[in-house]
Amino acid sequence: MENSKEMRKWLDDMALPHPLVVAGPCSAETEEQVLKIAHQLKDTDVNYYRAGIWKPRTRPGNFEGVGAIGLKWLQKVKEETGLKTATEVANKAHVDLALEHDVDLLWIGARSTVSPFIMQELADALEGTDKIVLVKNPVNPDLALWLGGIERLHTAGIKKLGAIHRGFSTYEKTKYRNIPEWQMAIEFQNRFPDLPLINDPSHITGKRDMIFDVSQTALDLNFDGLMIETHHDPDNAWSDAAQQVTPDKLVQIMRDLKIRKESDPEAEYNAHLSNLRAQIDVIDNQLIETLGKRMKVSDGIGELKKQKNVAVLQTNRWNTILGKMILEGEQHGLSEEFVLKMFKAIHQESINHQEKIINS
Repeated sequence: MENSKEMRKWLDDMALPHPLVVAGPCSAETEEQVLKIAHQLKDTDVNYYRAGIWKPRTRPGNFEGVGAIGLKWLQKVKEETGLKTATEVANKAHVDLALEHDVDLLWIGARSTVSPFIMQELADALEGTDKIVLVKNPVNPDLALWLGGIERLHTAGIKKLGAIHRGFSTYEKTKYRNIPEWQMAIEFQNRFPDLPLINDPSHITGKRDMIFDVSQTALDLNFDGLMIETHHDPDNAWSDAAQQVTPDKLVQIMRDLKIRKESDPEAEYNAHLSNLRAQIDVIDNQLIETLGKRMKVSDGIGELKKQKNVAVLQTNRWNTILGKMILEGEQHGLSEEFVLKMFKAIHQESINHQEKIINS
């Protein structure tokens, strides 16, 4: 699969004045709920109305979707509001039913993308379809797996393809439900700059009050659209209540977002500069998070040294680290002077942490 301007034709043909917006409830719950939300989103920036029909949960026993009956509700959404519809498919039966009910956009979830077997089954079921098919990143940060899934669909003759960045699972406790790993999305864009890339801030954050900031970062990084879970009564939603916003809040988010325009050379320059600065912001945040993790390890070393009554400063160990890092830095285009200053500062902070523990 090679990058081509044809990859984004389906999106360009829509000639949208704003990023693509896919919105609607995490799960279709009742016909009344589905239609009520759809009518509230009818005259907004929303282009596709999403609703989960099949919702396999991490653990059994929770609400797992209404099943095929929900597809009839999506048909009514289209009839009553004119909104195009979208839902997730995870196997051939889902695909057949979704196509039978004329769902306009199908997406493949993170738990499906992780399996080449599932992706091939879906590619075979969707072969030659003219529907839009979007692929979420796999749950683990594996770019080859993500691209491989898309390539299987491309090989099956599906022309209207795109990707959804929904973040990645982690065993660590972070402020995100799924850490964004923005650098991977940036690498995705570098490989396939013309393949539409949509951001899913709902699943990245897991919290509705963080959705605006993540959406803005995505737009700054040149994403093509957003998928935002929207519910008329989020607190009482049957699934993922904490990450859904009301239709009014979605309208406010879209109004407040700063959307880049590329209508003239100066605007193009500013857009490119904004994108590069956003990449630096992402990397800087990763640096701070990594340094924070490093200091937690230093705290552990401090506790151990306190138990054994060992001195904080270990000169031989420090000289070994410094020499190794200078060589590593050279390979990445970093001067010896810079590496020395940086690691001396890190080392001093580590000593401060350990001394605080030993003297406490």
